[in-house]
Amino acid sequence: MYVDLGNALSSVASPGVSRASLERLDEDVAAAHERIERGRANDEHGYAALNLPETADPDAITATVEPVADAEALVIVGIGGSALGAATLADALDSDVETHVLDNVDPEHTNDLLEGLPLADTAINVVSRSGTTAETLANFLVVREAFEDAGVDWTERTVVTTGEAGPLRDLADTHDLPVLKVPDGVPGRFSVLSTVGLAAAAIRGDDVEALLAGGRDVARNLSGSLFESPAYAYGATTYALDNRGASINAMLPYAEGLETYAEWYAQLWAESLGKDGLGQTPVRALGATDQHSQLQLYRAGPRNTMVTFVRPRERADRTIPETDVEGLSYLGDATLGELLDAEFEATEASLAAAGRPNVRVELDRVDERGLGQLLYGMEAACVLAGELHGVDTFVQPAVEWGKNAARGLLGAEGEYPEADAVEDKEQLLVE
Repeated sequence: MYVDLGNALSSVASPGVSRASLERLDEDVAAAHERIERGRANDEHGYAALNLPETADPDAITATVEPVADAEALVIVGIGGSALGAATLADALDSDVETHVLDNVDPEHTNDLLEGLPLADTAINVVSRSGTTAETLANFLVVREAFEDAGVDWTERTVVTTGEAGPLRDLADTHDLPVLKVPDGVPGRFSVLSTVGLAAAAIRGDDVEALLAGGRDVARNLSGSLFESPAYAYGATTYALDNRGASINAMLPYAEGLETYAEWYAQLWAESLGKDGLGQTPVRALGATDQHSQLQLYRAGPRNTMVTFVRPRERADRTIPETDVEGLSYLGDATLGELLDAEFEATEASLAAAGRPNVRVELDRVDERGLGQLLYGMEAACVLAGELHGVDTFVQPAVEWGKNAARGLLGAEGEYPEADAVEDKEQLLVE
């Protein structure tokens, strides 16, 4: 992974950060790195996620999913961190296994998906650490019923990823289902390089070891200086720009396969750093598509946004056919890849010319190793930014409040005073 901070410097952009400021900030980065390394050494909650490239067992994952290795289709049932990592890998990597993610409880979408699947040749990977996640369990019950109605033994097509205890673990034990344990101390949004994200990858035939190797590439390059670690360079710069007014971070990958990665990044950044009145708001975009929708705002709107560009240095290409259409003949001398690169460089330069901060992140290619580098790098960057902000990166109390309110509304056992707020909602209804 490579990170270019040039267009985030105050000599180019406003808000921007000077080289001298980065050098002063590097002292705080060194202290934060020491704290991160202590957390990793002790496998503390959250920090343990940065050890996954070394601690995850690809052979055990591959062996556990072997009963469904013949699948023609895969349904990942989860939500949030229990689904976004696996979805990111599935959308970025080619596979002969048709892959779908049920991470919402929209009944029309669920019905349409199940009606079009070859259920007898479909694998299910249901993922929930607690085994009590309402949306995940509801979708799994619906999927299970669809298999039963089609006369397909769902127990022979299901792999469970969950914690050591809970309703989902009990169900797996009752039906003798293959089970992968969610690692201790790893929040869902940091779990893509664990059983949570890698089970689906293994079912699809992706190179799990290469994904972990990519993570190790970045992990072994973490040091006490932002000038020596691309991941820390990114995390420290976003922190510095946020403090200078860039409270929005637009994630703009220039690769179709990385569109879901931007969604994964949004959860990582928002849920980890949005605390105590702090944190950047992540925005999802896709290059070159969103040059025609969002770029106007980023270049000419309020000076409250930084743009993060992500692109591979290498990719498959395709020649643009020659044409004699007046004004378009220049395209016949180019390829689609060259056009996309030109769009990328023009957009980057456009923002710099308008004095808008942006950071370039590059990987060699969108493959397993490159994705491992990118995903781990952003996790490390996020942890560093959390340390610099002084927030607890690994908790999500605001999310838990909403979960408790929903449980109360659905009549779950226990006391859920958060549900009372629904009845107390103030209205100003216009009909």
